[in-house]
Amino acid sequence: MDSNIFQNEFTCSICVKYFIDPVTIGCGHSFCMPCLCIFWEEAYHPPSCPVCRETSHQTNFKTNIVLKTRVFLARRARPYHLPSSAEQMCEIHMKTKNFFCEVMKDLLCLLCCKSKEHEAHRHCSTDWTAEEYRQKLLKEMRSVWEKTQENRRNQKRESSKIRAWEGYVSLRREMIRAEYRKVYHLLFEEERRYLERMEKESNEILQQLRASEDSMHQKGKLLRGMYEDLKKTCHKPDVELLQVRAEEGHGASVQLHMPQPVDPRLSSWPITGLIERLNHFLVPIFFENETTTCHMPLFEDLRRWLFSRDHPDVVTNATRSKYFLAWGAQTFTCGQHYWEVDVGNCRNWALGFCDDSWTMRNDMALDSEGIFLLFCIKEDNQCRLFSSSPLSPQYVERPLGHVGVFLDYECGVVSFVNVANCSLICSFLSRSFCLPLRPFLCSAPS
Repeated sequence: MDSNIFQNEFTCSICVKYFIDPVTIGCGHSFCMPCLCIFWEEAYHPPSCPVCRETSHQTNFKTNIVLKTRVFLARRARPYHLPSSAEQMCEIHMKTKNFFCEVMKDLLCLLCCKSKEHEAHRHCSTDWTAEEYRQKLLKEMRSVWEKTQENRRNQKRESSKIRAWEGYVSLRREMIRAEYRKVYHLLFEEERRYLERMEKESNEILQQLRASEDSMHQKGKLLRGMYEDLKKTCHKPDVELLQVRAEEGHGASVQLHMPQPVDPRLSSWPITGLIERLNHFLVPIFFENETTTCHMPLFEDLRRWLFSRDHPDVVTNATRSKYFLAWGAQTFTCGQHYWEVDVGNCRNWALGFCDDSWTMRNDMALDSEGIFLLFCIKEDNQCRLFSSSPLSPQYVERPLGHVGVFLDYECGVVSFVNVANCSLICSFLSRSFCLPLRPFLCSAPS
């Protein structure tokens, strides 16, 4: 066989060595699969034959089994003009080392394989062992090549992302701004509707109050006239007095319709995102110094104030109940903090913040400084809300369930919210806090 023909038939024209994992492309030329992959990866597209430059429309080839077998047989023949390793001779028996010991991982001649040292070991011919290892390497190469291609595809994707990233971020920025503008517009419209409804409702309640005041004024004049008439009647002589009685009828009583005071209550509509925003500042509150007492100046002063306002000429002692008191274990000197308390259906409670100087006082008077509290108190089968510093009525519905308390120390704000309907109860605004503030809770039976 001519050596050039032999070499061209079993060697790759790219690496000029025996084929490993040979493939045959569309034009009929054969190459090592690894050589062809690397050649096409480094070449310009479209892929073409390294020999004849014919464009190849197929890039996924299967191993040429026939050529692979012939290359294996040619490699075993080892003609002198083909690349091959030098034959190794056994120094003991001066025989060619044609076998490989699987245990010792060493080349042996036939006589060494039959020696006592190696006769129990497994031996294979060097060409079969080498081919087996070569196939193992090829399998590993395929795996590495697949990972190489995967990495290359990922790199292209990353490069594409990098090219598009700044444009995407710029567009995303505009989308976010547009959404926030929508939220701002939504909240602005909600605020406008809220204030309009509150204005309308407050005017209606004001008209009711004025009508009630006018009705009471007219009723007062009527009652005063009746009082004067009754007074004059009392001064009549006995005979005339009895005649008046006869004219009125025995046992007749005057049924007087008394106008009742208006209980003004503004509706509390939900504020979008209120609780979600406050929950960003939610902190766990642990109460300590829990105690029960029958003397609680806060509620006693409040009841006394309510009674004296309704009955200014009467002096009375406030009814005492059993009160539960608790103070937060931690104090706050900065930042924003939010916590919630479940007041349930309790009708007498107070909660909020107070400074340490107030907690150390024994009187805990209602007119003390350093308390920022919301009160709920039951009087005359009605529950009323008040805020401290100064004492002010809050004309909104009594919250049931959870009440949220929010502190913004730097801005001087303490707010109370009705968690159930996501509405504001009241706020202390623009206060100046100079001492640590401690959570406070007080409740009493209804």
